[in-house]
Amino acid sequence: MPDAMTPPQAGQTVALFRDDFYLSTCEGRVTDVLEDGGIVLDRTCFYATSGGQPGDSGFLERADGSRIEIATTRTGATKDIIVHVPAADQPRPAAGEEIVAHIDWPRRYKLMRMHTACHLLSVVCPYPITGAAVGEDESRVDFDMSETIDKNDVSEKMMALVRENHPITLRWISDEELLANPDIVKSKNVRPPVGLGRVSLVCIGEDAAIDSQPCGGTHVSETQEVGEIHIAKIEKKGKENRRFRIRFGSPEPVA
Repeated sequence: MPDAMTPPQAGQTVALFRDDFYLSTCEGRVTDVLEDGGIVLDRTCFYATSGGQPGDSGFLERADGSRIEIATTRTGATKDIIVHVPAADQPRPAAGEEIVAHIDWPRRYKLMRMHTACHLLSVVCPYPITGAAVGEDESRVDFDMSETIDKNDVSEKMMALVRENHPITLRWISDEELLANPDIVKSKNVRPPVGLGRVSLVCIGEDAAIDSQPCGGTHVSETQEVGEIHIAKIEKKGKENRRFRIRFGSPEPVA
């Protein structure tokens, strides 16, 4: 996928969020309006649904100050195309129209914190990941494991990583480097997409001392930004599968 420094090919979108997770607004130009109303821009800060993280919502500001409310964002025919899906009964822009894109920042920031929390959980529970979904108030991560584990102990270890305030950085590797090092992928069933030329590694700690794994989602810049989190529930989803539910805030006291 083209980055902020690479001119897009016809029909592609420059994904500005890939190089700046904190970018909440940007200028863009409408390159296409699909039959279902989806709006394609030449560049965007909106994250498209992928890897268990929902797409951004927000609005597109037109030259006259009016808005086109965006309900979600997805990829198009290829991952190089990012489609902004309008809410119901929104006006339809014209190709070539210049707009300013604004993401719903409070929602995105919660998703960034939650996605980072999922990475911290994978550090505390170093088992193969069989599924995950990032949410604004609750996320889940499924592990290929049969062991019994205490949710409060997991919560305490995650919060220790939060309080230690490790830096979180992004490093890019080539498709070839990823294919040559398959063990860095924690997901058991889903492999990071290749064919775009490069893959992002999310690194936690100085020199990735805590963790490093391929991920195309958005994350905070240091672990303390995650805030108070806990494991609300651990569910048995088969003989060798456990589902961990992460929530913001402190655990509810035991009655």
